[in-house]
Amino acid sequence: MRSNTVLRDDGMRILAEQLGLVEAERFIALLRREPFDYTQWRQGLYKDVPLDTFLQDAQNYRDSMSG
Repeated sequence: MRSNTVLRDDGMRILAEQLGLVEAERFIALLRREPFDYTQWRQGLYKDVPLDTFLQDAQNYRDSMSG
């Protein structure tokens, strides 16, 4: 398991790569200032993703982390 610092740095890097630095910072600011129920958000996050796709993506991620 990665440390909190590494996880935070990786997350920010990924956000910046996908959104650009300004939009990534804006996204973080939105999360911090708006009421946010992580559990409710998470329950709807993958509702449109077929289970087999989700499981394959999880497997691919696990494989990529093992070297």
